Amino acid sequence: MLNTLKELCLLNGVSGDEDEVRRYLINRVKSHASHFHADAIGNLIVFKKGNKSTGNKVMLCAHMDEVGIIVTRITDEGYLKFDFVGGVDRRVAIGKPVVIGHNKLPGVIGLKAIHLTTKEERKKAPKTESLYIDIGAKDKESAQALVAPGDYGAFLCRPEEFGDGLFKARAIDDRVGCAVMLKLLEEDLPLDVTFAFTAQEEVGTRGAFGAAFSVTPEIALVLETTTAADLPGVEKHRRVCAPGNGPVISYMDGATIYDRELFETLRRLSEENGIPWQTKEYIAGGNDARTIQRTKAGVRVAAMSAATRYLHAPASVGSIADFENMLRLTRSFLCEMAQRLD
Repeated sequence: MLNTLKELCLLNGVSGDEDEVRRYLINRVKSHASHFHADAIGNLIVFKKGNKSTGNKVMLCAHMDEVGIIVTRITDEGYLKFDFVGGVDRRVAIGKPVVIGHNKLPGVIGLKAIHLTTKEERKKAPKTESLYIDIGAKDKESAQALVAPGDYGAFLCRPEEFGDGLFKARAIDDRVGCAVMLKLLEEDLPLDVTFAFTAQEEVGTRGAFGAAFSVTPEIALVLETTTAADLPGVEKHRRVCAPGNGPVISYMDGATIYDRELFETLRRLSEENGIPWQTKEYIAGGNDARTIQRTKAGVRVAAMSAATRYLHAPASVGSIADFENMLRLTRSFLCEMAQRLD
């Protein structure tokens, strides 16, 4: 699964521009799926028949998109002004390399040099409007020949293993969920499963609404990442979770109260199968579950996440063992659902 995750993390898929990721997924699923389609907002909905026919009762969900930037205008000097797509921390964006558009034009996020700033400016995080992207153009006309307002940009980060079983890449959120679902799609399944690779999660879980509305599952398991704050200077009670301690099984976050019985099922399956697990020690964040849960007459939802440091940054860090254990626990969950559902 790690090689698949590495390939996924090299693809550009900023919210609203997930085409490259979706093409990769279609190429991987087309020989394994019973049927699939992309809907109007860009979700990829894949259905695979299992050993037990249950229809659309169970849905697995992971989002394809990632945070990034979008070009808003070009200055007379040939620099690109932009805005962020999704919740990017401006403090970590300065000096980071990006690629713009489908031709992957290289650029660097810039800011006024520190020796030209005032003492007060140095005390504050820079505002987005003070940032720009340098593509090496000599003037506006040269830049206009290469890029236009509305073009998307993605951060650059080479995926790699490092340290004590850790993995570093951009877009681990949520290509790890996509990788788990791809692996399961390539296996025999104990029951029918619908796999929803959703679009535009990072800008308000927009794709998940259409996916859940069309599929109308009874039960949905969202495979995600979540904020790990096991870092120096963070108070113990705010550290949330930590890479290497197993999949995070959520009972509540900032947007969803999860189905209690499904939460207990995931916890029991973890313990019965010797899979380490943890829960969030601080209530915050949210994911596609919030939208899925409220669709039509309501959907029972659960969430399983990989604890990930530096979410929504040009590089994030997670545990390879956690990724593999997410796959193991999801497999066990599907077997359990096959025994329960008619």
